[in-house]
Amino acid sequence: MFVVGGESLVDLVPAGPGAAAERQPIAGGSPFNCAIALAKLGNWTGFLCPISTDAFGDMLLAPLAEAGVNVLIKSRVDAPTTRAIVTFNEKMQATYVFERGAERAFTGDSLLAALPAGVRVLQLGGFVPIEPEDAAAWFAVAEKAIAGGAVVTMDINVRPLLVTNEAAYRNQLSHLLDLAHVIKLSDEDHAWLEPDLSLEDYAAKLLARPNCELVVITLGEAGSMAFTRSASATAPIYSSPVFVDTVGAGDSLMAGVLTFLSEHHALAAGKLSQLVQPDLKAMLAFGAVVAGINCGRKGCKPPTRAEVDAVLGK
Repeated sequence: MFVVGGESLVDLVPAGPGAAAERQPIAGGSPFNCAIALAKLGNWTGFLCPISTDAFGDMLLAPLAEAGVNVLIKSRVDAPTTRAIVTFNEKMQATYVFERGAERAFTGDSLLAALPAGVRVLQLGGFVPIEPEDAAAWFAVAEKAIAGGAVVTMDINVRPLLVTNEAAYRNQLSHLLDLAHVIKLSDEDHAWLEPDLSLEDYAAKLLARPNCELVVITLGEAGSMAFTRSASATAPIYSSPVFVDTVGAGDSLMAGVLTFLSEHHALAAGKLSQLVQPDLKAMLAFGAVVAGINCGRKGCKPPTRAEVDAVLGK
């Protein structure tokens, strides 16, 4: 049983070229995307995030239902849906400006009450460590999940424009990273967090934390890397026949990585550290296919397991 905690939002994406182009709303948010990708890959998945009563909330519920994701907070909230205003560079890589709302309309007690018993994996990321009161609530969720035997996985996914107190953010993020068994980040996250360290040295620093056994780093067009304390591997991207944009690519890759680990009975404390180089390479290659198929579609639309298997020849 996977539970994904964190934000859902609506991406307002340019419908055409130029700054004056009309914007099209697309359901999104890193944890939201990851939950859908996990479900479409065949995993029982619950999503832990409040959903607004507004029309954008309806928009968010539709793809969750279509993918078979279980919405864990049943009562919808009056706060407006969080919005992300998206722009693209010449490589169609996305940047965001955020207006936050419903995804923060929770208390620590409401999150704990919605966390189901028997959680095997708790995946956190995105906005979770940004605000002190939010972070404290998520710490309690992670600690409860760990106490029940769950693995905690974390997608760092730094959003500098939302960080108003960098020292507090770094402290809150550090606390969460101390709880995580799997940590995923991008090379852009690394450049913001530890620009004076090489990727390899930063991975080693993360692996020295109390629980961390596996670090995955995405490198954009250069592929991805994975590290345990005793092994490492790299893998290229999978290029879909048609490239559209990179929205949700990292979220899809994370879902692919977690699915691979689950299916190979490695997604457990103590087993992750036993992965060897061929395991890591195969894991990254599976994640790359999930991400690459997604990049052939506008916005985040992760593939089904059948679509992934067709590329892998299974």
